[in-house]
Amino acid sequence: MRTYYFDVKDGAPTRDRQGLEFPTSSGAIEHSKELARRIRREPRIRNHPLSIVVVDESGAEIHREPVHPAPTDGVS
Repeated sequence: MRTYYFDVKDGAPTRDRQGLEFPTSSGAIEHSKELARRIRREPRIRNHPLSIVVVDESGAEIHREPVHPAPTDGVS
């Protein structure tokens, strides 16, 4: 099992210092999707750009799950 960390990023990251163990990176990514779903339901955090960043044991970012995407200015 490998340890994965789930940092919360809203401009400056909030580091997950404990992490969780998963047998595969896909399990960690699924966990980040569940975390994002839970946070989306939190009324105090609505309309605030936020994402969950999954980091592996080596410190490499393996996935970024948007909770609330940053607003766009409408320019393509």
